[in-house]
Amino acid sequence: MSFSAQKATPIEVSSEALDKIVNLKTNEGAKFFRVYVTGGGCSGFQYGFKFDEYDEDEDTKLDFDQNVTILLDELSYPYILGSKVDYVENLMGAKFVIDNPNAKTTCGCGASFSIWKLHLCWHRLNKQKHKPP
Repeated sequence: MSFSAQKATPIEVSSEALDKIVNLKTNEGAKFFRVYVTGGGCSGFQYGFKFDEYDEDEDTKLDFDQNVTILLDELSYPYILGSKVDYVENLMGAKFVIDNPNAKTTCGCGASFSIWKLHLCWHRLNKQKHKPP
């Protein structure tokens, strides 16, 4: 009898998303793929994806198959916790999407979402971290 276990991570990434990240990473020449949340969008928050050469001190580094490392910053982490990152191609286009069990509402295209309980925390943390000069 044999057992195998995978390392638990705060997010899941589909094989389609990993394949696309590897493909794009080669063209971009970047070390990391960053998944983040910003204020905005029609539902209050929106997801963002970008390649990054450097990780910050407050980033969480998550290692996946195919030598893919995803970065989550400390403000985005609680919003994305438990989510699944996927890559889809359909009549609406090709894009990375997030299936977020924490989202209470989402917009029609899935690019933005709202989470009522964390909304106040985001603004408090964001104001502390990004104080005007």
